[in-house]
Amino acid sequence: MATVDEELGQMEKDIRQLKIEYDQFFGGGRKRPPTEIEWRIDMLVKRYSERGGEMKFGQRFRFNNLTQTYAKYKDIFRKRMAQREEGKVQRHYGAAAKAIEAERAEKEAARKAASKESEETTHFRVVCSEPERETEKVEQLYEAFMEAKKQMGETTGKLTRSGFNEFVRKKTKDLQKQKNCHEVEYVVEVTEGKVKLKALVKA
Repeated sequence: MATVDEELGQMEKDIRQLKIEYDQFFGGGRKRPPTEIEWRIDMLVKRYSERGGEMKFGQRFRFNNLTQTYAKYKDIFRKRMAQREEGKVQRHYGAAAKAIEAERAEKEAARKAASKESEETTHFRVVCSEPERETEKVEQLYEAFMEAKKQMGETTGKLTRSGFNEFVRKKTKDLQKQKNCHEVEYVVEVTEGKVKLKALVKA
């Protein structure tokens, strides 16, 4: 039986292949849409949505990112399919006009998808007061930060676990002293395609 990581890896490959085959279908290179791959992905999404508690933090993070990507693609495919079906009925537009309309709609869908991706997305947040004792929280924060960087294609070579732990410990103490606060909230987010770690003062 395949492991969770193996199935998530297959899901990632299937999503990439689904996009390729849908592009071929809309371009006239395939006679039918790739419904078999879509069904396979839907089954995995349903299975792991129901078993989310069995996954480790990094696996849940990866699964959530894959389902978001899949949902985005499905929305684009659905709209393109609707345009394709409308094009069959409205024959008087002519092939050239239909091609222009389809291209325009595709660009608009891509623009909206890019706009959504560029918006600020929070992936993880945790509150610390004594990082040296809250090792599990700092560990989760480190994993979330590293996973987000990998998902966005950013390098992680220079970032070590010990260095990260020391950064969180020092940052927490500095903010507690400067702002006279007890807790510091750390947030991993993606802003304009870049991963950022923010430290926010809590009362």
